[in-house]
Amino acid sequence: MSSHNAEQREIEAEQSYVDTVYERLDASAKVAQSLVVEGMARGHVGNEGGLVERDAMVFQAQRRLSALNAAHDGLVFGRLSMLNGESRYIGRIGIRDADREILLIDWRAPAAAIFYQATAQEPSGVVRRRVLRCANDKVIGVEDDLLDADNAPDDLVVIGEGALLASLTRARDSTMHSVVATIQKEQDEAIRAPSRGATTIGGGPGTGKTVVALHRAAYLLYTDRRRFESGGVLVVGPSTVFMNYIERVLPSLGETSVTLRSLGEVVDGIRAARHDESVAAAAKGSSRMTGFLAKAAAAPMAGAPTEFRYFFKDDVLRLDAAQLDKLRRQLLNNAKRNRAYAQAPAVLVEALWRQVRGERALDKGRDDFVEIVTTDDRFIDFVEQWWPPVEPIEIWRMLPDVIDRLSAGHGGEGTFSRVEVAALKASWAAGEPSIQDVPLVDELRYLLGELPEVTDDDDDGPKQLMSFERRERDERVDRNRTTQSIEDDGFAHVLVDEAQDLSPMQWRMLGRRGRHASWTIVGDDAQSSWPHPQESASARKAALDGKPEHAFRLSTNYRNSAEIYELAAKVAVIGVPDPDLADAVRRTGELPQHLLVSADELVGTVRRSAREMLDRVDGTVAVVAPRASLGRLRDDLAELTSQHPDRLRVLDGLDTKGLEFDGVVVVEPDAITDEAAAGWRTLYVVLTRATQLLSTVGTTDRWSDRIG
Repeated sequence: MSSHNAEQREIEAEQSYVDTVYERLDASAKVAQSLVVEGMARGHVGNEGGLVERDAMVFQAQRRLSALNAAHDGLVFGRLSMLNGESRYIGRIGIRDADREILLIDWRAPAAAIFYQATAQEPSGVVRRRVLRCANDKVIGVEDDLLDADNAPDDLVVIGEGALLASLTRARDSTMHSVVATIQKEQDEAIRAPSRGATTIGGGPGTGKTVVALHRAAYLLYTDRRRFESGGVLVVGPSTVFMNYIERVLPSLGETSVTLRSLGEVVDGIRAARHDESVAAAAKGSSRMTGFLAKAAAAPMAGAPTEFRYFFKDDVLRLDAAQLDKLRRQLLNNAKRNRAYAQAPAVLVEALWRQVRGERALDKGRDDFVEIVTTDDRFIDFVEQWWPPVEPIEIWRMLPDVIDRLSAGHGGEGTFSRVEVAALKASWAAGEPSIQDVPLVDELRYLLGELPEVTDDDDDGPKQLMSFERRERDERVDRNRTTQSIEDDGFAHVLVDEAQDLSPMQWRMLGRRGRHASWTIVGDDAQSSWPHPQESASARKAALDGKPEHAFRLSTNYRNSAEIYELAAKVAVIGVPDPDLADAVRRTGELPQHLLVSADELVGTVRRSAREMLDRVDGTVAVVAPRASLGRLRDDLAELTSQHPDRLRVLDGLDTKGLEFDGVVVVEPDAITDEAAAGWRTLYVVLTRATQLLSTVGTTDRWSDRIG
């Protein structure tokens, strides 16, 4: 019997079993759907307990239905042929038959662990490991690993050259896919690490750090769903481009309850996608920013009154700028700015009362004085202008004015140089927060405190009630509120990818969300774009707050061909003294191409190189350029991009973080290395995005001369 016929017979046999599993999946989906319909049909159930019961039933049924639907594509992907003759089928979720017998083992279950951990050296009772390649519910191929040849039955069929190598040649598309069928032993150990503390996953490019971390999130939800689903799992990546790339991985594993945020989206209400140039980015990320922001949070609002006069009986009561400044400091010493909102009227009235003189003024005493002043529209207007509730974004918009007052040489320790001040002001002039501004806004949230709560009822009363009774009510709420009200953005688990890039301010932002969480931290120092690693390491340590760490290193580069990675490794050595270099496992015979051209030839050569790559590969191609020339290059390549909207991307180096493409054209490598202090590390990242083809096009070639 030919190998083709043998494979076809195996596919047909596996298809029969897969059909049985899908029949059961469809039956389970129908049950879940009927429970949703039944719950919604109950409508008004007449009492609060009934409503809670109905909502809980509908929620659980909808969640199960979502998981079943998400797992439909490629539901069954593995089979273990055991030494005792047993077969175990492994899939995205667990499925039982009508008699509660196991049809399919969830890949996260302990019984499935040996699918990933068994090796030829330690087969653990596994004779053959099979990966089923499926398109939706159809088996289209099988790939086998024979792990225990000595104990294999004579009639055991072994097909293919191994699932992993087959998967490495697959064309890339615009999203990351799960690797649940081809997880390797060292990857599986990181996925199944203890949930407590911080698990760090390191390794060079292409070792699967990101996808392993995402599979770990799915594993944690499976093993302790109550804890991680109720507390929440936050996944943070470097950019919106990256988050769009990975968004399908967890749903494909049956998990739809995870919060995915780019660094520009961590704070609710802000969606930043713009990167600052290097000087501004480094200044905003520095821990020096904390002292500056504390001063900004205490600064008066633009246009706030600097004097108050009040006529009472025969007296003119006056609070001048110096007195108001003293009262401001008094309030801020006792509470955060917004929490001091309710206390401001009393402090002002007390300062005015101390100025009252004359027996006639004292006839009715202090209580009457307070009643007269606090119901006077003039005083009410002043207080609302002098101490209004403040949104963090309002203070952020004041930062150019604040830094003028506190700039180099005038703000004491921790201020910024004149070059940094100029860069910061130029960035803030854009009017909308950059990615590097988001942690600054978050810092201001915590410096300012909760905004007072305002209800619709406040608009119906007289002005003094809107002002002072609301303030008194908010003060009572503030006293009874735990300190976690604004500070409890917390999650049960925080997964941060490309962690080597995080600035100290970004670590502070994430640390607030992970105070009581376990962590998964993914990174590689050789790919870092942050110029001050020691400062960032200190902030990372503070964010983890003494949590125990479990370190894992992935050693095999599955992404790049050896030809591409050998070039990239030479760049890495320049960017980092002792980079963590992985072992590339495959060769393609395709050497990277280097093109030195004139300035007039540059765009045409880039366009031609990109078109040739699109013709040669089935998947995606990226053109990567320095940030300064990115907009112009996008315009120049607009026609080609429109012809291949799903296959061609034009990006800068930072936006390629975590992504991979079948082909990459790198434009002006020297300009990329010159762009920032971490330029050589950025170039290393860019070169390692390519899986098959790599070309560089530049008007200079200093970088290639330096690497020899």
